[in-house]
Amino acid sequence: MNYPVPPRDVLKSQAKRLRGDMAARGQIMSHAEALETIAHQWGARDWNTIATQARNDHASFTPGQTVSGRYLGHSFTGQVKAARISANGFWALTVRFDTAIDVVTSTHFSSFRRQVNATVNPGGVSPQKTSDGQPHMVLDIP
Repeated sequence: MNYPVPPRDVLKSQAKRLRGDMAARGQIMSHAEALETIAHQWGARDWNTIATQARNDHASFTPGQTVSGRYLGHSFTGQVKAARISANGFWALTVRFDTAIDVVTSTHFSSFRRQVNATVNPGGVSPQKTSDGQPHMVLDIP
């Protein structure tokens, strides 16, 4: 599998956690050694190589932030209630819509959602897709 290289700050956080874990085991590691180790884990030759591949223009999401985009093909505006970045640069978001969205395409019944949990990449697009290939969520990133 080939994963996108996360932003530089995520890589540096991984190195910091690695140093802490190693120190807890009694093994001292310099910051430079930790950065090189993280680079190797991501398949790069060294830190300078991975640092040039890392994205620095990634989106950042915070609780209370106003967002807009499309969810299951429906335009929305809303607010981020919770945001957590994972080690691979993806964001786990809880978004509360200003107006509920009908997530059912049937004419026989409806199912409205006011709040959803979604995972999005640094570009604001969810990797999960509907049966017709459209991403579940696409956020408008300025």
